[in-house]
Amino acid sequence: MGVVGVRRPAWAEISRGALAHNVATLRRILGTSELCAVIKANGYGHGAIIAASALREAGVTQFAVAILDEALELRDAGIDEPILLLAEIPADTLDDAVAGRVTLTVGSVEGAKAASAAAARHGVVHPVHVKIDTGMLRMGARPEEVADVVREVTSSPSLTLEGLFTHFPVADGTSDDDVAFTQHQLELFNQMVAAIRSAGHEVPLIHSANSAAALTLPEARLSFARVGLALYGYHPGIDPADLEPVLSIKAKVTAVRHAEAGERPSYGRRRALAAPARLATVPFGYADGYPRRLFDAGMDVLINGRRYPLAGMVTMDQLIVDCGDDEVSVGDEVVLLGRQGDEQISADDWARAAGTISWEILCGIGARVPRVVVD
Repeated sequence: MGVVGVRRPAWAEISRGALAHNVATLRRILGTSELCAVIKANGYGHGAIIAASALREAGVTQFAVAILDEALELRDAGIDEPILLLAEIPADTLDDAVAGRVTLTVGSVEGAKAASAAAARHGVVHPVHVKIDTGMLRMGARPEEVADVVREVTSSPSLTLEGLFTHFPVADGTSDDDVAFTQHQLELFNQMVAAIRSAGHEVPLIHSANSAAALTLPEARLSFARVGLALYGYHPGIDPADLEPVLSIKAKVTAVRHAEAGERPSYGRRRALAAPARLATVPFGYADGYPRRLFDAGMDVLINGRRYPLAGMVTMDQLIVDCGDDEVSVGDEVVLLGRQGDEQISADDWARAAGTISWEILCGIGARVPRVVVD
């Protein structure tokens, strides 16, 4: 992990209040389905430990991560609640997972055998979830393989089959094809679950819904919903819920200089100033997660409640902002993501301008940007 900055006037604010609000909103939507908070990728860029602690304060009791190191980081921070690994992990890392009481995912006979051996070495009966690949084609047991994987798990005295799940790649899609594909996945998954139960296996946790399905597909919520992006205040292409962005990015102006019309600030000297201007330097760059493409896209920042455009190409560590003939001073607060006065800039705004998705924007906030918990 890179250095965490503490001596540069640039930081990310994580709103505990917004996170609690989103949890309450999602719980109302989910009804009897439990909320499983996905905090992979450093809590979607918000800080995994910060997010997990605040979510636990809000009453969340189930967590999910992508890789073992993320789970063990939470364990080391005192998070004792169940943590589900969302992917099958290499056999040589299973001992650490079992020792860390991390719930395993298996999606193959080989993975089930390796998990059984690791649990046996530790003398425990360890919970696993079997992932069923219903069409994403990334990982998990294909429908014709599911019976063999389940048989391997349930025949082991060292494993208990705690859950079954699948994942939807286009639950946020609105086209007829996307809707039909998601419905097909859910029907296939339900058939697999019914077959497993008919074979005499009682599985307590059945789950399929990601954020998009949790918000728009009630029949997919099942035992619990694995909610990631929506927890942090964004909704994948849909707007059925009153969610609040949790993360803001702020900085302070570190330098102000006057430039004449025709001068070309920053690397590449890409654009001439149309008029004389005050230029504000802001200590945040592409190494911190500010995409270079935002310059060509005409992205603004907020200073003193007003929008100002970038004056030149984004650099690794700094931005140059064209403040026109307005007064601006060293130490003025700059909002890159978030609200200032009546203006707001969101991760969705950055994503549209950069030709990407809000997930990538949030997860791309650099390690050297300190996360500060507010409210």
